[in-house]
Amino acid sequence: MAFETQHLGASDSNSGTGDLDENILPKGAILQNRYEIIKVLGMGGMGAVYLAQDLHFSGIKRMCAVKEMISTTPDPQVRRLAVESFVREANLLAELNHAGIPKIIDFFTESIRSYLVMEFVEGEDLEETLENSEGMLKESTVLDWAIQICDVLAFLHSKAIVFRDLKPANIMLRRGSDNKICLIDFGIAKAFEVGQKGTMIGTEGYSPPEQYRGVAEPRGDIYALGATLHHLLTKRDPRLEPPFTFHEEPVRLLNPVISEETSAVIMKALEYDPDKRYGSAQEYKDALQAALRKDRSVLNRPAAPPNATQFLTDPSPAAPSVHPQATPNFPPQPYPQQPAHPGYPPQPYPQQPAHPGYPPQPYPQQPQPGYPAQPYPYPQPPPGTSMLTGGLEADIEDSILPVWKFKCEDEIRGKAPTADDKNLFIGVYDNNIYAISLKDGKFQWKFASEGGISGKPALYKDRLIFGSEDRVAYAISTTGRLIWTCPTEGRIRSSPIVEFDHAFFGSDDHRLYAVNAQTGRVIWRYEAVGPIRSSPTLGDELVYVGSEDAHLYAIDLSSGAVRWKFRANRPITSSPTLYEDMILVGSSDWNLYSVDAKSGYVNWRTRTGNAIISSPTVVDGVVYVGSTDKHLYAVDARTGRVNWKFNADSPIVSTPAVTDEAIYFGTTTGEVISLTRKDRKVRWRFKTGGPIPASPLIQDGIVYIGSTDHYVYALPA
Repeated sequence: MAFETQHLGASDSNSGTGDLDENILPKGAILQNRYEIIKVLGMGGMGAVYLAQDLHFSGIKRMCAVKEMISTTPDPQVRRLAVESFVREANLLAELNHAGIPKIIDFFTESIRSYLVMEFVEGEDLEETLENSEGMLKESTVLDWAIQICDVLAFLHSKAIVFRDLKPANIMLRRGSDNKICLIDFGIAKAFEVGQKGTMIGTEGYSPPEQYRGVAEPRGDIYALGATLHHLLTKRDPRLEPPFTFHEEPVRLLNPVISEETSAVIMKALEYDPDKRYGSAQEYKDALQAALRKDRSVLNRPAAPPNATQFLTDPSPAAPSVHPQATPNFPPQPYPQQPAHPGYPPQPYPQQPAHPGYPPQPYPQQPQPGYPAQPYPYPQPPPGTSMLTGGLEADIEDSILPVWKFKCEDEIRGKAPTADDKNLFIGVYDNNIYAISLKDGKFQWKFASEGGISGKPALYKDRLIFGSEDRVAYAISTTGRLIWTCPTEGRIRSSPIVEFDHAFFGSDDHRLYAVNAQTGRVIWRYEAVGPIRSSPTLGDELVYVGSEDAHLYAIDLSSGAVRWKFRANRPITSSPTLYEDMILVGSSDWNLYSVDAKSGYVNWRTRTGNAIISSPTVVDGVVYVGSTDKHLYAVDARTGRVNWKFNADSPIVSTPAVTDEAIYFGTTTGEVISLTRKDRKVRWRFKTGGPIPASPLIQDGIVYIGSTDHYVYALPA
């Protein structure tokens, strides 16, 4: 079928202010009278990546990749600065000449769009290779890839460029090239200078600790390569794990066929302190080659100190966080390892020293040594700056003011708060449950556990029931007095649900617990294969819960016996929702599932563009759920058809709250966003000083939500 060729230029009338999906160039569009769009290869936060044909070569069919960046700001000054920055970066990339880097062919700007034209690399990225592989990847193959990557990194670092987003998805395996790799997506590569700090850009899990503070230097790429190799050799996705916990799970313990030499080399690259990592990409390459040869004389050689010619490090202290009293960045205390469970992981974990103060003695009211826990894996902006990316901060201003805000002593990472008719109750990573007056945000009391609290407290009669990362479930009165405790063998991140005078919650010890809500006595526990961080939901006879072992379980309420289990392709951290005769749940395999509540058979599944950690909310037959692909989805509950999706320009792990008129959710760039349900237009946005993994609570016309900037906010709904 023929199609009409469309030419786009400076007269492009598309304002670019809507969803980026609406701005995708059509097939057949021609840029600069030269590049004909064939199809979309992928979508990013600022635009699409296209496959195009270079029409200058009439005798051959030369394909290229065209990366698009759309500026949505109406401010001409901001647009001009963005274009100037783009031209500088493009000129820098065009000078690069290495077999492991796609060649830059052209770059230009048309109206609100800027384009980078580069060599099209045919093949599949290493994330696809990992997903499509059966069993574990071969050690020698992965080491070969790593050695090639070190060559590319050494070349980039010699040009004063830090890649800053090394991960399997950005490493391409060239088709028909005998295992040759190529680094792709240089959109965030950055020239660095002594003393310069930039904004944190990268992918959580792979990015080093210092990069979250805006520090970009070569040893950060070494850490990211270590995280990438850990993922490739263990199939343990670092994006789904607590931040900077690699030393709890050395490669060899998760994949025992890996040599001690290779495991040690990878773990050294993953040191929290940059000075303890390899000093350069060349030094890392030497160690990888020695591991491949099992050459202990090289592996045992003391690390060379960083060389000023190899590194352009930032001698100044890290930029302070938003709040002067914020917890300083320091290497996290290791969590205690739990007893091994059959089949997960294949080999038992090593036993680590017990956590200070565990098992609990009489419960102190102050935080204990070793906490707060690790910093949340999202950037903290310098004072006075916005966390929004892409040059939008000048254009998006808060359209509401908080009714009140209350500052806690650490990050609020968990699920929604709970409230009675007087007080708001919320768990914080400073180990405390806080009681705050709903009326004016004044402090009432706090109760301290011995670990960070990420779950939502359950309100039951005269008490609150919650779990802590000190491995204990607590019941306290609504005045802050301890009633009972229920120890488990793992950190508790699951939020309890209370029905029929029993509390149900999961633990990292792989068990789902049913506990008498009056006494704390365990009635039964069901043992899954992996940690249970999902929060359960209850039906008439069954309790449903997801697990990091990728299963959704249906457990008999009275006996604790499994009735059925459904397997996704990746962990289920999302909490299931019961709607009519179906269970709705998201998975890290990018899908939202509808499963028959009685049989466990799949009714439908809807794929998003990335992992779903957010839990679904169902109102009037519509499922609302966030995805880390930066979109909020509205899906028909009966058919799985996507009614619409909203681009928030930031990953969404917050669970949306929905009223008759509006939808509310948080984003990892620190925004609370409210949309109208009828036409999904933005009602208001409110910026906080840190990422918002927490979910909102709506009560009496007020939105209550916590942020990793340490504040609890009360916002007018």
